[in-house]
Amino acid sequence: MRLLLLALLTLPLAAEHHQLDSTPKTVHWGFYSAAHPPVLRVQSGDTVTLRSAMIDTPEALEQIGVPGREIEASHRSIHSQVKNEGPGPHILTGPIYVEGAEPGDTLEVRIQSVELALPYAINLFLPGMGVLPTDFPYKHRKLIRLDKQRKVAPFAPGVEIPLRPFFGSMGVAPPFESGRISSAPPWIHGGNLDLKELTAGTTLYLPVHAKGALFSVGDAHAAQGNGEVSLTALETVLTGTFRLLVRKDKPLHWPFAETPTHYITMGFDENLDTAIQIAVREAVGFLAGHAKLSRADAYLLVSDACDLSLTQLVDGKRGVHVSIPKNLFTAR
Repeated sequence: MRLLLLALLTLPLAAEHHQLDSTPKTVHWGFYSAAHPPVLRVQSGDTVTLRSAMIDTPEALEQIGVPGREIEASHRSIHSQVKNEGPGPHILTGPIYVEGAEPGDTLEVRIQSVELALPYAINLFLPGMGVLPTDFPYKHRKLIRLDKQRKVAPFAPGVEIPLRPFFGSMGVAPPFESGRISSAPPWIHGGNLDLKELTAGTTLYLPVHAKGALFSVGDAHAAQGNGEVSLTALETVLTGTFRLLVRKDKPLHWPFAETPTHYITMGFDENLDTAIQIAVREAVGFLAGHAKLSRADAYLLVSDACDLSLTQLVDGKRGVHVSIPKNLFTAR
């Protein structure tokens, strides 16, 4: 009850709503950094409706058959005007400064809605990347139309992908001493998590490393499989609404998530075994605290009732997550 009251106290009496579109002045390309200035300042408890940007160039989209009228003017402007790129590939909208956020706090990101903004997505792989680089040593792009009404993507004759939109990259600034880091590998700041469970109605918790948190969003996916083995998912543009809250009562070292049915711990590392160990260790720690178990019993419970999944395998650091069913807990 005390933690619930503390969380409620973080909400201001009159939360405001903000709009943030992707333009050359509101995006940063390929990096997270504590030194990058914010494009929006909000109070804890405010909501932000944010629009992402497409990852591929206008020229590449036209080459695979996207009509010129379906390529947004803002997308053309971003690709022609933003020059401070890299070292990663993602165009991120933000950062957003959340008043009151300090290093050691946690940013609670309630994902209220995620909507498709385009009638199409692209899927691609590049030479030397993905989990089968020697099998596919060339570049390949595919245009996939999105049927918003039926909520499917017709991939090929007789093959349809159910649409489940989410933002692959949601993160805060890394520690200042880390400098500018690539947008590709996920880490303690979150970033390119590619966790497909983070759809509308879920919550992401991120450890804060810089004043204001400096929250950014991108890498919009219409759908993705766990692993994201070819390098990309159904890459598109999304509009999402987020409520951002500063938590002083929930210290974290790694990102953590909550869905209506599960708690999710995460681990990221260049070595898959290490990523697994991080995710499991985080699950053990969570269960020990949440259910008041010994660490030994928590370890057994992970083995008995929780599921490990490969989040993604293609972003420099392997991602692993542990899904902990909420129905394990009979007492609130």
